[in-house]
Amino acid sequence: MAFRDRTEEQHVSIDPPGTGSTVRRIMLGASLRRLREASGLDRAQAGFHIRASESKISRMELGRVGFKTRDVEDLLTLYGVVDDAERRALLEMVREANTPGWWHKYSAELPSWFTTYIGLEEAASVIRTYEVQFVPGLLQTASYARSVFQLGNPDASPERIERRVHMRMQRQERFTQKDGPRLWAVIDEAALKRTIGGREVMSEQLRHLLEVAALPNITLQVMPFRFGKHAAEGGAFSILRFPESDLSDVVYVEQLWGALYLDKREDIDPYLTAMEQLCVESTTPGGTVELIGGLLRKM
Repeated sequence: MAFRDRTEEQHVSIDPPGTGSTVRRIMLGASLRRLREASGLDRAQAGFHIRASESKISRMELGRVGFKTRDVEDLLTLYGVVDDAERRALLEMVREANTPGWWHKYSAELPSWFTTYIGLEEAASVIRTYEVQFVPGLLQTASYARSVFQLGNPDASPERIERRVHMRMQRQERFTQKDGPRLWAVIDEAALKRTIGGREVMSEQLRHLLEVAALPNITLQVMPFRFGKHAAEGGAFSILRFPESDLSDVVYVEQLWGALYLDKREDIDPYLTAMEQLCVESTTPGGTVELIGGLLRKM
């Protein structure tokens, strides 16, 4: 899979959003930027037209702020967009950008920096992920996920744990549907041998991995112990790719109390290289099935 062939990428710093769609805001901002540049106007001129500052136009074009329908209508007029169909499409993007995602109802259980990731995940067409400590969240069973949440949140109420489990299961639905997004996961062998939730929970989880590995849009590999030193010694990360050619890939690196969102080429390239090397050194999909089957037999 060629992950480096991107043209006309828009590099943005992804800030935690409010309730709207992060990706829709970025797409709309990119469209407004192209229209402004085509009209020969600078940001200061555009800002004056809508009674705003040059910095606000910059933030709008980077997708860092919400959009008012009136502002976008005025900018489209300024930029000479008179075609009704084109105007309707862009104004529909305003509505979508300001509409809360389905995950908004779980906002009380989620840190703001992770809400950003959910929005990106929903828009991604391909996700490549490397996990060291646990089975990737998108491949976890409910029992395994519950055990992971209980480990990390020992004081959380059973009701709150169940809400987080339910959300995780809901996130997975897109990837098990026909024509769903592509998920390519490399799991460190240690994560498969670390018994989370007891032998019964872990056995169920391993069987589930065998089931999802058979899906056409999911590729599962294991980084075996025999590679004592490998390309991703720095830890877990994910690379998200979007169907819109104007959007660059985003690398997501989760930390204990926050996350990094990287979208500049010089930041992304080392992770692309590391992921490609991981895929070369890890088990083939067939070898993955054999390895997991062997672990199940031992259990």
